[in-house]
Amino acid sequence: MEVVESGIGELFCPVDPNGQRDYFRKNKSMALKSKVMSEHDAVSKFIKPGDYIGFELYGSVRCSMSIAREIARQKIGNLRMVGQGINEIDVLIAADLVDVLDQTYIGYEVHGISSILRRAVESGRIKVSEWSNAALVWRMRAAAMGQPFIAVRSMLGTDTFKYSAAKVVKDPFTGNKVCLLPASVLDVGIIHVHRCDEFGNCQIDGIKGFAPEMAKASKKLIISTEEIISTDEIRKYPDRTVIPYFFVDAIVHAPFGSHPGEMNYIYWRDEESISDWITAQKNEETTQEYMNKYVYGVKNNDEYLDLIGRDKLQNLKDICKGR
Repeated sequence: MEVVESGIGELFCPVDPNGQRDYFRKNKSMALKSKVMSEHDAVSKFIKPGDYIGFELYGSVRCSMSIAREIARQKIGNLRMVGQGINEIDVLIAADLVDVLDQTYIGYEVHGISSILRRAVESGRIKVSEWSNAALVWRMRAAAMGQPFIAVRSMLGTDTFKYSAAKVVKDPFTGNKVCLLPASVLDVGIIHVHRCDEFGNCQIDGIKGFAPEMAKASKKLIISTEEIISTDEIRKYPDRTVIPYFFVDAIVHAPFGSHPGEMNYIYWRDEESISDWITAQKNEETTQEYMNKYVYGVKNNDEYLDLIGRDKLQNLKDICKGR
């Protein structure tokens, strides 16, 4: 195919579909064994400096914040990241652990763009390549299919394409222009779910996001979950299993694991805590004060929840009312 245009963004994730398939064959087991462990052990065992990692979520919805805070506490650096979130990316950038970022829109909706991300990008501390929301997911879908790229019409003629690492080619069937998105194979995917069993069969209520794509595109997969239930319960409703166990490497029990973000049908986002975080971001000193209190100053998710306050957390459940 004739390449007629190339984005000027850097490709942070090498395209290696055969390497991914080989990794799966050698390292993924079909054995039913418990994968439950602490957040500390999951992070220390499966995430290494320089890894290409991603969190599956939209904005502040269903984000694995408990794992993000643990990565920061363990100071695992030189990370390459991909995502459509905000809180988890800001925490890891504030901890100075991110070198490069495949990004789409990263902002706090009505509160505007992240001050932490803006400082990091404008200072040149981290490099970014830009993609649309759909493009990030389609790149993972290509990896899940074992393909080196996927052809789409998205991003054609846009600055998003210009600052990406995509390419425009002539379609050999029609001669029309199509955009080729390189496959995105993650070293580690991190997904927060509503419930799973000890083996890693996962259920998600409401919007599924791109959980299936990320699970299949990740060499290693860490699941944090609001609840661990029996396999018998999982088997009552097999159609609800969004991620089957054989993709999963670690399971971390993390009630309120998305805080200060929300969890569909369980608890609402903590607007007060998010506002405090946004205010703290305005300069580096107050950002680090926040990190010292809410990230480095607690040992695990349980201590973090105690710091936030159990009554406040219960109120977030009460006002959710099944949304």
